[in-house]
Amino acid sequence: MSATNQYPVMEMFYSLQGEGYHQGKAAFFIRLAGCEVGCVWCDVKDSWDASKHPVLTVEEIVAAALAHPGRLAIVTGGEPLLHNLDAITTALKAADFQTNIETSGSSPMSGDWDWVCLSPKKFKAPLAENLPFASELKVVVFNKHDIAWAETYAAQVNPACKLYLQPEWDKASEMTPLCIDYIKANPKFELSAQLHKYIQVP
Repeated sequence: MSATNQYPVMEMFYSLQGEGYHQGKAAFFIRLAGCEVGCVWCDVKDSWDASKHPVLTVEEIVAAALAHPGRLAIVTGGEPLLHNLDAITTALKAADFQTNIETSGSSPMSGDWDWVCLSPKKFKAPLAENLPFASELKVVVFNKHDIAWAETYAAQVNPACKLYLQPEWDKASEMTPLCIDYIKANPKFELSAQLHKYIQVP
């Protein structure tokens, strides 16, 4: 994975982080295009084909982020680790941003991150070498078996890693009660409930 100063960008927007540990915080989202994971329930399938999206320089991306008062930048996808992220994180940190990533962990780690949200997928497993980097483990619960699957990763991340179960949005009415009951019995986990979809922001 060679170094780069430009990235295919599906979209950039300023909103609130709706999931996990940083839920409710103002954040600038940088959604990079390209994905090899292919989750059947993905809500941004348009991000999969990088060739369909404009290529922007690091300078253009950081300038867009600086147009807003928040200094939390979240790089997501697609699968952002398909790209070498050293340049974008260096530039964001130089501009005084906190750098967060949301990744399946299925490609080699790059970039300088203040927070790593690892969301493993059954469709393409995370690399074992990436598990120690996880600041939070966020497992999307599409069926009841995913909770037991989450436990397999909870046992592999570092002890300080935050653990979240997140009901898949289209099955939330069915999966949320299961997650709640499991968390009550296993309080090392917390619930991530996709706040942004409930309050209808991007």
